[in-house]
Amino acid sequence: MPEESKVETLSSEMTGATRSAETARALIRKTKRATRRRFPTEEKIRIVMEGVRGEVSVAEPCRREGIHPTIYYKWLKDFMEAGKARMRGDTLREATSDEVKALRRENERLKQLVADLSVANLLLKKSQS
Repeated sequence: MPEESKVETLSSEMTGATRSAETARALIRKTKRATRRRFPTEEKIRIVMEGVRGEVSVAEPCRREGIHPTIYYKWLKDFMEAGKARMRGDTLREATSDEVKALRRENERLKQLVADLSVANLLLKKSQS
């Protein structure tokens, strides 16, 4: 019987340690996500262009900027894909919030114009009959 209680105690300690390790890993993952550097598009292009020029090895800008070479090559692939799309004539892009606001204002103005013309047209029809 004493042997069984030792095994149970050891088992419960292992379970607690496992939970503690999982909690620590989750906390580390959460912290890494929250503190991850985010590079603006202009910075990514600058770093990629520096590597493309070939004046220095790819490792040099990666070391200086603190990024992994895998990230650099992902940015390079994205950069090249965007260039290919532009060359094909795919100019579809996301609108900025200012452009969206301007388009909404123009849309509202045109709707008002159509409504005014419809009313004028209706009045002309009624006056002629």
